[in-house]
Amino acid sequence: MLQILPAIIIIVAVIAAWTVFTQRKLVMLDENISNAMSLIGAQMSSRFDVLMFLLELAKGYAVTGCEELMETVRAERGVIMAKSAPDDVIQQEGVISDVFGKIVIASDRNPKLTADPNYIKAMDAMRTIENMMHTSRLIYNDSAARLNREIRMFPASVLARILGLRQRDYLAE
Repeated sequence: MLQILPAIIIIVAVIAAWTVFTQRKLVMLDENISNAMSLIGAQMSSRFDVLMFLLELAKGYAVTGCEELMETVRAERGVIMAKSAPDDVIQQEGVISDVFGKIVIASDRNPKLTADPNYIKAMDAMRTIENMMHTSRLIYNDSAARLNREIRMFPASVLARILGLRQRDYLAE
């Protein structure tokens, strides 16, 4: 019996070490996803800010419909946080794309607006933010793929279930 005790202690120690290592890895992967979603949320907020600036600028040039678009943006603007779902991001991007498209159409009819240096800077800022969003989406999807792959494999899947971790949806490109 005394000969079996060291073997049992070693087995328990190996299982405990594996559990701690795997738990830390799963938490890190989950945090990477939350961090990526937080970045997306910050960039989404910046896009809304630029959108509102463009609307204010267009309003100064008496572009029709700006007030209604501003109300739409205020009403539909949501906050994307670390635990937000990809569907929340897609919904917010739909609002931005719709309003932004209307701003571009309206500004095309107003050459003074499109020549305004503030308009040009805002459009450049919007493109920069969109490029950053694209990168953040790639990071989010890569992080989600890593977590999803890890929690689908045995025996990590058992620990993931115990920790309440679930597979994450991807952000459509």
